[in-house]
Amino acid sequence: MAGALTTLSEAESKALVARFGVPVPDERVVATASDAVRAAETLGFPVVLKLCGASIAHKTERGLVRLGLTRAIDVEVAAADVLGAARPEDGEVGLLVAPMVAGHRELIAGLNRDPQFGMTVMLGIGGVLAEAVADVAFRVVPIERVDAHDMIDDLRGQALLGPLRGEPAVDRERLADVLLALSAAASADPTIASVDLNPLIVADGVPVAVDALVEVER
Repeated sequence: MAGALTTLSEAESKALVARFGVPVPDERVVATASDAVRAAETLGFPVVLKLCGASIAHKTERGLVRLGLTRAIDVEVAAADVLGAARPEDGEVGLLVAPMVAGHRELIAGLNRDPQFGMTVMLGIGGVLAEAVADVAFRVVPIERVDAHDMIDDLRGQALLGPLRGEPAVDRERLADVLLALSAAASADPTIASVDLNPLIVADGVPVAVDALVEVER
């Protein structure tokens, strides 16, 4: 019988996948608005600020994300706002401050346990049309580099992977690295129940996981 599922916070989720090689932003988790300002000044503007906690879901829908903050006062106000929006059921929360990662393309990747085949690696086209387009590829863990490249080639939206709006083509080797990192995480840690990297923003051709959600079995 599987154990109960526990959802890790965004920061914990990113730390877990980063250990296996998934690229994530250099970010800080702090407790107060003044600490958030100091973190933003250390990381460099513009920054993203989010309320972070293991029990917080649907951050965007709840207005707990602030993007493109360019001044210390903006960070201070945003931090006070999202802290004020915390609910008792959110439990222990913090402020996640990260550099703003800019790119016109979004991908999604992750791990999902198929009832028949077991753990699978997933890659898809992300963004606002992700659900409508449903352009995804799956492979059973563990995968090799050739499998990762096959997954990339399986996507129908190949035009989105080439040069776009003045940005270079997606670095397919770096994207394959993300898929191999997910496979390695699943192979190394059998308590991982699922991983959702959504979105992977393509910045200068390189995919970066700007959000992550990991579920583990306890």
